[in-house]
Amino acid sequence: MDRRYPIGKFTFDPKTSAEKRRAAIAAIGAFPDELKAAARTAKFASPYREGGWTGRQVVHHLADSHINAFVRFRLALTEENPTVKPYDETRWAELEDSRTADPAWSVEILDGLHRRWHALLVSLPDGDWSRPANHPEHGPISLDWLLQMYSWHGKHHVGHLKLTAS
Repeated sequence: MDRRYPIGKFTFDPKTSAEKRRAAIAAIGAFPDELKAAARTAKFASPYREGGWTGRQVVHHLADSHINAFVRFRLALTEENPTVKPYDETRWAELEDSRTADPAWSVEILDGLHRRWHALLVSLPDGDWSRPANHPEHGPISLDWLLQMYSWHGKHHVGHLKLTAS
């Protein structure tokens, strides 16, 4: 197994079905509980692989990333083809709070954020999923792309946390 991608690399399914979309929305809603379960056994000072982030950095990265994702959804819903801002996740993970702060703080952020995000997602009509945005690194994307990406992203990093425990 490639410890960088414990659940495999992200692949976008452009022909998603309503059933797959519901499953991805459910994954966004279930994520805080999956994170809390993984955090119970995670070793926060240990990296998940040689040269990788520590469990602490992974948890704080999840908060950073999913806050950005929530904003990206809202921009795509309220603006016409917005350009979403990327950020240097590696440099963010090296900031003092990411390296030393209590991971429970980011778990709390993610709990509330995912509740609100899930409420937004279940409210969207089918036509909104094709709303476009532009990502400077990924090119044209849609809400479907964002949904699939962040559904995968949460599971991807929960996999990393589980690796710190082994």
